[in-house]
Amino acid sequence: MTSNSTPHPLAEVADQFSFHRPKLFAIAYRSMGSPWAADDVVQETWIRLQRADIAAVDNLEAWLTTVTSRVCIDLIRRDAARREDLRWSASAEETAAEEALEGQPANSAVLKVDLSAALTIVLDTLGPLERLALVLHDFFALTYNDIAPIVDRTPIATRQLASRARARLRRVDVTSVQHRQESAITAFLSAAREEDFGGLLQLLDPEIELRSDPMAVGLAGARAEFGAPLLDREIAGADAVARVFNGRAQATRLVHIDGVPAAAYLVDGAPRAIYWFRFAYGRVVSVDVLADETILACLDIMV
Repeated sequence: MTSNSTPHPLAEVADQFSFHRPKLFAIAYRSMGSPWAADDVVQETWIRLQRADIAAVDNLEAWLTTVTSRVCIDLIRRDAARREDLRWSASAEETAAEEALEGQPANSAVLKVDLSAALTIVLDTLGPLERLALVLHDFFALTYNDIAPIVDRTPIATRQLASRARARLRRVDVTSVQHRQESAITAFLSAAREEDFGGLLQLLDPEIELRSDPMAVGLAGARAEFGAPLLDREIAGADAVARVFNGRAQATRLVHIDGVPAAAYLVDGAPRAIYWFRFAYGRVVSVDVLADETILACLDIMV
């Protein structure tokens, strides 16, 4: 449905976008598995909104949700093209079991934390449509009828996408994986503080990538004399990343973000920057450091 009203002034549109931004970020964060990538998605959604015919948008929240979801799909597919295509098909028995679980609520705190943690663990094994169908239904309570046009499937096919993803998640031993990741992050922070360069190298993948947003780089620079890591926008390689943290990260502690182990630089008990780790084969393959207050405000950080 369209409207013949005059276009919204850019300032008014910006205010509306800011109001919906936390939800858009949350959708992208759940779907992409990284707050860094999620911020890229939200920025792209804002760019597309600026180019759109706002007067023709009847429901801005629905429009933004759709655009954010489709940007996620595009980015996931682009990323998948760079690596081996990992696909998983649920057996008939697993699909039937998931359909039996459809009636169970997904809004309890414990269940949401477990789903969030499991989703992060198996994210790369889910196709983009499976991710979005699950995220939009289980985390944001959209109906399959609402999700279907977003993923370009029928409601029945959309339900099947979510069921396959959900079955995959429920096979994850969340507690065991969380414990391993907590141990790895704790060992990383301990080696950094104790200037155990060799210990840091053992924990890092040789091709590790460290990325920091401008706020994190500025914050670390201002606190360098007090032991903050020597951050830059992008640093690659285990040796270079180990040197960034060696003898530093004194005020960084283990935290959980939506149930997922991470680290945070704390000031008076409040997180000022987060360290988002990704693992593969028992080693850290990437670290994203973010200090943008608008991003931190969208995250459920448990210190």
